[in-house]
Amino acid sequence: MPHFFIKSADISDKNIIITDKELLKHLSLSLRIRCNEQLKLIDENEIQYETVVKSVSQKEIIASIVNSYPSKRKLPYSLCLVQSVLKPDAQSLLISNATQCGVNIVYPVMSDNCAVSKKNVADKVSRWQKIADESSKQCERANFAKIENVCELKDFMESTDSKNVLVFAEKYATYGIDEALKEIDCNKDIYVLIGPEGGYSEDEFLFFKKKGYKLVSLGDLIYKAPNAVVAGISNINTRLL
Repeated sequence: MPHFFIKSADISDKNIIITDKELLKHLSLSLRIRCNEQLKLIDENEIQYETVVKSVSQKEIIASIVNSYPSKRKLPYSLCLVQSVLKPDAQSLLISNATQCGVNIVYPVMSDNCAVSKKNVADKVSRWQKIADESSKQCERANFAKIENVCELKDFMESTDSKNVLVFAEKYATYGIDEALKEIDCNKDIYVLIGPEGGYSEDEFLFFKKKGYKLVSLGDLIYKAPNAVVAGISNINTRLL
């Protein structure tokens, strides 16, 4: 069962009173929630609530709290995905995959071999955020994944800590995943770079080497970008968790 995000201010004694218009409409009209049905909710403090619906009206839904506890469904470190913007369907899949894998922030960037232009994606961020929000609900994440505005790859990377950058590259790899993670500081943001369908350009590889980024191999298989996110992030989580 997916859960839905509320504010702690919605809690009154042993009840949660939902008045947010968008959530109210979704629960009452789309899901047709009814009295005595179970409902999972979570607040900004990452407290999970197991509830039973007491009443449903056009103005509010009242749910009685049966159980509450801190949610464990988040990573104990901050993974930041820096991904070259893809074509629409692939981009949507990538955002969903990244959210399910626990990525904290997604930075969509324009790189040399992007198959789309910046002017065609600048207004897509709100849609990508909705995809991330829905994925957060579906996989019961304790927090939302944040989708940042589109920017240029090199401009963004100038401000990052080079010691905490992992570039999953189809060539020029200089690190295995185990070796690369030994040098990562989990108390700081960990930046994971995934390239476009055509891969990074030679100029970008020169930039990565100059900056001292860890170029990491995912093995001999070639992945489409949305699947490379799953393979790459899963490999990191398996070793760091």
